[in-house]
Amino acid sequence: MTPGPLLVFDFDGVLVDGMAEYWWAARKAALRLRPDLTLPEQAPVAFARLRPLIHKGWEMVLVAAELSRSSSALTAPGAGYDQALAPALAHWGWSPETLQTTLEEVRRQAIAADRSHWLALHRPYPGVPQRLRALAAEAADWAVLTTKGGAFARELLAAQDLVPLYTFGHEDGSKPEVLLRLRTLQRPLWFIEDRRPTLEAVRATAGLEAVRCFLVSWGYLGPHDLIGLPEGLAVLEPAAFAAPLATWP
Repeated sequence: MTPGPLLVFDFDGVLVDGMAEYWWAARKAALRLRPDLTLPEQAPVAFARLRPLIHKGWEMVLVAAELSRSSSALTAPGAGYDQALAPALAHWGWSPETLQTTLEEVRRQAIAADRSHWLALHRPYPGVPQRLRALAAEAADWAVLTTKGGAFARELLAAQDLVPLYTFGHEDGSKPEVLLRLRTLQRPLWFIEDRRPTLEAVRATAGLEAVRCFLVSWGYLGPHDLIGLPEGLAVLEPAAFAAPLATWP
């Protein structure tokens, strides 16, 4: 008998809208490293615009700091984001490790000091918790694969009474690496993500050709992310997500 699929979900932008927390935590971390910065309490429009390009947590802190600089190439509209990361790090004299460690310390302290406030900065997308709970009736399991720290993802899932089969954070390796390890389960893998470059990287990874890849329409998408999708990537709309797995595109 063929085992049911394992649905592997990205977290931020797929299960949870955490934009308010991203800015809050990134701002706090940037100010911890550079108390002289002037950063607004509310997320600037430019931060939301850049969110689809941000791949790892440390980048959020860097972007927050760069938004204080009028000459930043990283935050300028139309700039080459990936190419501007290294010069921006050099400008501040920071390393990705320093930024990631500071961000996670900010989050750990926030949970210890006022867990309910920190949790309230995250909003599950409508209908998502209910749909995840319903997967068991379709002989499917689900997992979370995120570039957020695994401990923080588990904290947020527990607040919604959600218990995935696995939770993988940035400390567990890249998303293609984790998916390659999951192949040993010898069951169909479905990967649900809101970042098109990540899905394209999965499709280009030898050994992951059989993984079904879905780009959700409700996440942190760039203006052209849904246009001209390559073969092997399917758009997942909310109505399709709520429908039985057998009808997914």
